Amino acid sequence: MPYSILLSEICISAASKAWKDDGELLATGIGLIPRIAAGLAKLTCNPDLMMTDGETFLISKPLPMGKRDSSQDIVEGYMSYSRVFENLWGGQRHAMVTPTQIDAFGQTNISCIGDYDNPKVQLLGVRGFPGNFISHKNSIFIPNHSIKSFVQGEVDMVSGMGYNNYHSEAAKPHIASVITNLGVFDFNGPDHQLQLLSLHPGVSLEDVTVNTGFEISVKSEEETPLPSGEELALIREVLDPLSTRKIIFGE
Repeated sequence: MPYSILLSEICISAASKAWKDDGELLATGIGLIPRIAAGLAKLTCNPDLMMTDGETFLISKPLPMGKRDSSQDIVEGYMSYSRVFENLWGGQRHAMVTPTQIDAFGQTNISCIGDYDNPKVQLLGVRGFPGNFISHKNSIFIPNHSIKSFVQGEVDMVSGMGYNNYHSEAAKPHIASVITNLGVFDFNGPDHQLQLLSLHPGVSLEDVTVNTGFEISVKSEEETPLPSGEELALIREVLDPLSTRKIIFGE
């Protein structure tokens, strides 16, 4: 990997493409890398994205990470909590989330590690995952691709529904992209199998397979494209001038 381009920047660039063909819907990046990636998407591949300031206003330009002069925010409209749910339940939202566990079925867990009645670790609870994963498109960012995150069997507690619904008429999720520190994936393999789309620079297929607790499909072993000069400038100068992205991978 060229020394001047960080892994966090490769992940941000790759993650931004998740919103490329969405048109005008609400983009929600939950967590540092997803939030910067959503902003990059709005500034590059999908200017029609709706985006909030994280509170109650729709904004026409993504906000930088860290402290800012909010008087400079360009507000387009009011986005109340109820309006967020109108978009959510109507399928007009695409969130990128970071579950603690994900399995071969695309089921996600943010609730607990271990037995539900006596967990080793108590996490967030299911929060909005049950409704989100059947109501609108989601993508996933995993900063540490390992068998602890991509687990064998099923996740310890199903917070977000996967593709193994037992009833044919039940709602199915739409997981658009999965971005990790090793590569780019989706769930469009045979029978919604997790499939590899690209490997980040310096990563091998073996690195992926030994760190995934289940079998994956391989569509491509090509290298993940590096961020363009425009993307790097936007990430470094506009979206994250304080370089907070570096804390994710200790860069």
